[in-house]
Amino acid sequence: MTLGITGGMGCGKSTVVKMLHRSGFQLLDSDALIREQVLTNPEVITALRDRFGPKVINANGLIDRGHLAAQVFANDQDREWLEELTHPRVFELWRQALRSAPEANWVIEVPLLFEKQLENWFDFIVCVASSPDLQLARLEQRGIPRPLAEQRISKQLPLATKTAHSDIVLWNDGSIDFLQKQVNAMIADLPKPV
Repeated sequence: MTLGITGGMGCGKSTVVKMLHRSGFQLLDSDALIREQVLTNPEVITALRDRFGPKVINANGLIDRGHLAAQVFANDQDREWLEELTHPRVFELWRQALRSAPEANWVIEVPLLFEKQLENWFDFIVCVASSPDLQLARLEQRGIPRPLAEQRISKQLPLATKTAHSDIVLWNDGSIDFLQKQVNAMIADLPKPV
C-alpha cells in the first residue's frame, strides 16, 4: 500500500509522515530527496547556476536553497522551470525505492500532489489540514515572514480543494496527541493485506 500525504505548508504533513513511519511505514520524503539527492547532483547544480547565476551557489559549492526559493517563488516561470528540472529526478527515486520493497507499506510526503496530477501513484491520499491562522503562525515560528509565507501558500492549490479531493483528511488544529489519535484511527481503518 502506498499513501500520499499532502496538505498546506505548515499544516503538519511531516509530523504525520513521522507518525506513520514509527508505525511501520517505509518513508519517502520528497523534500529530503530534493535537498539531499537532487540538488546535490552536479548536472542540476550546473543547470541552476546557468539559469540563476553564481549567487545560487554557496561557499561550499552547493545550492543556496534560500536564494533559490526567493527566486522561484517570485517568478512563476522560474518555479515551473525548476519543477521540470527536479521532479522527474524525484519520481525516478520514488520508482527505485518502491521497486526495492514492493510488499512494503509506503508513505510519501508530496506537497504538490494534486498540482502535479500525481493521484495515480497512490492507493490513498491523505490531506493534513489546519486553520489558516495556525498555518501562518507555524510558518512564522520556522522563521518564514508572514508575507513570504502567504506568497508561498498562494502558489499551491487552496487547502479546501486538497481536502475535497483527498480520501482521508486529518485536522491538525489540536494537540499532538489528538493528531496521533487520528493517525492511529486511520491506520486501523486502512485495508489489511490479503
